[in-house]
Amino acid sequence: MRFAVQWVRSLLFVAQMYVMLPVVGLVYMPAAIVSRKGALAGCKAYCRWVRWTAAWMVGLRTEVRGTPPDGQVLIASKHQSFLDILLIFSELPTGRFIMKREILWTPVIGLYGMRIGCVAVDRGKRGAAIKKMVEDVARGAQTPGQLIIYAQGTRVAPGVKMPYKIGTAVLYEQMGVSCVPAATNVGVLWPKRGIYRKPGLAVVEFLPPIPQGLDRNSFMARLEHDIEGASNALMREAGFDPEQPARK
Repeated sequence: MRFAVQWVRSLLFVAQMYVMLPVVGLVYMPAAIVSRKGALAGCKAYCRWVRWTAAWMVGLRTEVRGTPPDGQVLIASKHQSFLDILLIFSELPTGRFIMKREILWTPVIGLYGMRIGCVAVDRGKRGAAIKKMVEDVARGAQTPGQLIIYAQGTRVAPGVKMPYKIGTAVLYEQMGVSCVPAATNVGVLWPKRGIYRKPGLAVVEFLPPIPQGLDRNSFMARLEHDIEGASNALMREAGFDPEQPARK
């Protein structure tokens, strides 16, 4: 019975969340068209709305730990569900994402993604995709803010092992800035797929920066070590053992 009630609450939460996406988007549309600042304001308003409604509708509280960077920096994060996107973005002054090119054609999200300076990439051959990503980032170098990339390239459910993509190291080298890793446990409570949302505390944690100048292998080793170690600790805190058999 308790599961059924929580599932219904989750359904209502998810429904209103998707209804409010175009509503908030349309309210801020004039400001978003005029300036990047307006687009950022609209995105942050939606992040706040989802975090607030998640807390009282399904008992899913959210917290961001560590120090969100505020300068020119690369942020490499673990990605478990839509919620970590909202938590990371809500705490950054001028964040922008490396995102799939298909998202550009998504109503509302595509427009706002372009307006805040996101970099759209194709999922083609790895070498060509990385080259194009670096070129696109270089062209948008004048856009101030924090560039966010998901280090494994896609959403990864809790307990699932997936390699870290070399594209993060390429950007780290090309941009010549420090990299802030970010860990999360959100997938334990807000899954990669499905309606059900668990009550509890979902966390994104900004970790100590990795300074600029490491060689590629050293950077990748430290990035994976830091993110996986912190994410595993956060998942255990949320009641999930990341070493148990994976559930995709």
